Amino acid sequence: MRTNDVQKAVTYGLFAVWAVHDAGEVAFGPRWPRERLPELRERFPAVPGRVWKAAEGVDEREFAAAVAVMGAIVGAAAVAGARTGGRSGFYQGALTGFGLHGLVHMAQAAAVRGYTPGSVTAPLVVVPFTLWARGRLRRAGALRPARARDAVAGLALATGATILSHTVARKITGGR
Repeated sequence: MRTNDVQKAVTYGLFAVWAVHDAGEVAFGPRWPRERLPELRERFPAVPGRVWKAAEGVDEREFAAAVAVMGAIVGAAAVAGARTGGRSGFYQGALTGFGLHGLVHMAQAAAVRGYTPGSVTAPLVVVPFTLWARGRLRRAGALRPARARDAVAGLALATGATILSHTVARKITGGR
């Protein structure tokens, strides 16, 4: 398979799978930690108080706006991937970050021994799509060699995009 043989499902699929995953986060995201805050504080006493304060301070409007901003970022990565036959570093970093993000959701669910927002779609669509897309890119000769620093860069990209999306959302919604 050559680079120009990378199907659009591999690149634009990142946005589609992200949308499915984040629909569940929008539905349950900000409400879930607020409803379980006393239980979570008791179970995880080492977590700094500022983390709990941040969790209780995000409202549904701000969260939805942050998801919309993230959608623009993921959409831009998918377009960059499509334009380059999957070779774009931005696209591949976003794909890696998204897959690792799915693993974080699974770890969160394991830590609380139950459901957390995103923990259902992470093993069902996020991780499988990421593995499938990376396999397709590999077969097309478009996948950059994997290195530990790529995983760190992917997580850094995901973290930076999350911080940016929430910062923009606060400005849009007039949040704290």
